[in-house]
Amino acid sequence: MAENGIPQGELTLRTLAMPGDANAAGDIFGGWVMAQMDLACGIRAAERAHGRVVTAGVKEMAFALPVKIGDTLCIYTHVERVGRTSITLRVEAWAQRYLTPLMEKVTDAIFVMVALDRDGKPTPVPEE
Repeated sequence: MAENGIPQGELTLRTLAMPGDANAAGDIFGGWVMAQMDLACGIRAAERAHGRVVTAGVKEMAFALPVKIGDTLCIYTHVERVGRTSITLRVEAWAQRYLTPLMEKVTDAIFVMVALDRDGKPTPVPEE
């Protein structure tokens, strides 16, 4: 059951928010959420590029709701655009609230990933 819409994209990563990822009030650090989003984008982009990718940029990101200890963070990704060496993804972070079916959208962003060759230089993304 989604509280504020339906997740867009493909479920790419699910992880449990633990006490070590939180402040004293039990709110999960935003940087931890962003890191999970980056991991998910890396997974999806590497699959599309058939190889190594790195994060080149993240467009504006704002948190609508907190993630709490015990929530399951669900990261959804969608490839928006494939350039010559870059892959642009829309990523959404949703919290499945602890011991409930309730899903709430926490944040979203656009991530730009770049495909690299073995020498770490940008390389063309193969055709699908």
